[in-house]
Amino acid sequence: MKNKILIVDDSEMNRSILIDMLSDDYDLMEAEDGLQAVSILSKHAVDLSLVLLDLVMPRMDGFGVLDAMNRNGWIEDVPVIIISAENSSAQVERAYELGATDFIARPFDWMIVHRRVVNTLLLYAKQKRLISMVEDQVYEKERQSDLMIDILSHMMEFRNGESGLHILHVRTLTDLLLGRLILKTDKYNLTMADISLISTASALHDIGKIAIDEKILNKPGRLTDQEFAVMKTHSSVGADMLARLPVHQQEQLVRFAYEICRWHHERWDGRGYPDGLKGDEIPISAQVVAMADVYDALTSERVYKPPFSHEQAVRMILGGECGSFNPILLECLEENAGRLRTALESGSAEEIRQRKLRGISEEALRGEGHVSKRTLRLLDRERMRNAFFASMSESIQFEYTASPAMISLSAWGAKKLGLEEIIMEPAENERLFRVLEPGVWQQLSHLLRATTPENPEVRLDCPLHYDGGTRWHRVVTRALWSDDPIPRFEGALGTVTDIHDSRERMEELLRQASRDSLTGLLNRAGVREQIELRIQDHPDSNFALAEVDIDNFKTINDRYGHMFGDQVLQELSRRMKSSVRSTDLCCRAGGEEFFIFLEYRTDIEHTIDRIFGNLCFTCQGREVTVSMGVALGQDTGLTYEELYHGADLALYKAKGSGKHRYCFYVKPAAEAAEME
Repeated sequence: MKNKILIVDDSEMNRSILIDMLSDDYDLMEAEDGLQAVSILSKHAVDLSLVLLDLVMPRMDGFGVLDAMNRNGWIEDVPVIIISAENSSAQVERAYELGATDFIARPFDWMIVHRRVVNTLLLYAKQKRLISMVEDQVYEKERQSDLMIDILSHMMEFRNGESGLHILHVRTLTDLLLGRLILKTDKYNLTMADISLISTASALHDIGKIAIDEKILNKPGRLTDQEFAVMKTHSSVGADMLARLPVHQQEQLVRFAYEICRWHHERWDGRGYPDGLKGDEIPISAQVVAMADVYDALTSERVYKPPFSHEQAVRMILGGECGSFNPILLECLEENAGRLRTALESGSAEEIRQRKLRGISEEALRGEGHVSKRTLRLLDRERMRNAFFASMSESIQFEYTASPAMISLSAWGAKKLGLEEIIMEPAENERLFRVLEPGVWQQLSHLLRATTPENPEVRLDCPLHYDGGTRWHRVVTRALWSDDPIPRFEGALGTVTDIHDSRERMEELLRQASRDSLTGLLNRAGVREQIELRIQDHPDSNFALAEVDIDNFKTINDRYGHMFGDQVLQELSRRMKSSVRSTDLCCRAGGEEFFIFLEYRTDIEHTIDRIFGNLCFTCQGREVTVSMGVALGQDTGLTYEELYHGADLALYKAKGSGKHRYCFYVKPAAEAAEME
């Protein structure tokens, strides 16, 4: 059965040309303007595989058609390729924003049109087939996982007298609010996988209530101050239970569950508990679950109150009657209010699980190197947008498929290199090897075939020969795979950038390479470079290097888990930065070892004593201490190696003297005099 394509163009000649190109392989339908196209879509959208759409038409233009496809949800299942002579940047950008998958400018080449139609149809068909396969495979596993969480959650709800649907409602609300949030902002860098994990982890938000007396949990009247103080401990108790898990501490689900348990009663203005976090100090996972929890508590009947209506609950949250929330999340609640009520009123537990499983199936596909239906559309859209911006920034974009072997160059890139946009059988193309040396092509092909879904990126610096000269360029590619039972390399998306024109990007990569990913502080290599520059620029200044080591850090990790250990490292980093001036340097040298490099004039002992006092603290009720060794430039010499050696000896002395103290490095001559 042939795929069905709708051609929408007011020019009969243009439609005829496209029909001549495609009629042998596809069933074709025609529309002479946008109104006729929408009419056909309303009847045949389910049967259509692709729309070829002109932009400029009478009665309703191509943008009107895209608007209608978005309103009716057709754009999710029917890809659209724009074929138009109207290619101004504003028009092209608008088409992308409305969901166009690809853009082909007139006059067009038969090979380009045919290739892009084939690629689009294959990718969409492949994705639909994969989603169906994975849904069946994932369903039973996810159903069992959800069942265990539901049982555990229901046991908690049974104990504290809440509705048996509370956990399900919180999960549903969390999923909807997060889905809206990622459409409004990329501030929190959430993926669809993150949303699925946070929604699942939300089921454990009140697990700490297992330790609360039932007389307090189910008291029908207002709690006394003492009873409320006991009730509030459930957040830290739940977090401690997760932190003490003997296994799975590095799992993202456990991390999200910990954040949610401990901080879902924090509030945006800092008036929540248990830690009084403020603003985005509160993890976004806990922020969203807090709002979902409050909404469902308001709309549910409890032992101490009747339910509020949906409208009342939304009004109370937006009006600040239930504490303060992130303004962006308040917008999400207001914009999604209708969907929230519909989801909770009409969706059975199984229906909600089925919707979740469809999302999980798509996530599973991405985890295997594939992309979901929505992501595929966005990927193609971004590819076309990037092609346009690449032409503005003078980078060359390309796609390479292994079977059939073919390179598709961006129009600007092909013109720049003097090559065709479509290069079939590149390994045998003489024109290509006038630009790219055969050995480089073989190296790139080998590197691409060695990629894996976990490590899909390849970077290669190489010379390109064009415009009568040779310039060095950086090739950056990301590999894609087929859906065969045994995955094999299928193709790659990539760019080619003139290295001489990418100074800012190189500086950014160097900056990232000099930072510790957990704390954001300089790493050992980064701080060494900065110290040497400071000393070189100010050779007559007084400098001190303090080496800081967390006492018994291995015991902390072993006893309380690496999640708690990471929090200790982050809190120590924050305290270090707040203890010194902005011109001083803080560094995580590795593990639990840190450096502080500062310039001083007088009274360095008082400064070190103040810093040391601030670096010993309590984290989640547990005391954390440090030992510190300090070297002064006049005692060691003004090189990084001399300062580091002196600070290291002083730290060794501090730890050997019982830890939880600091020592200054003493010149050997002075030590000898003391011994006499």
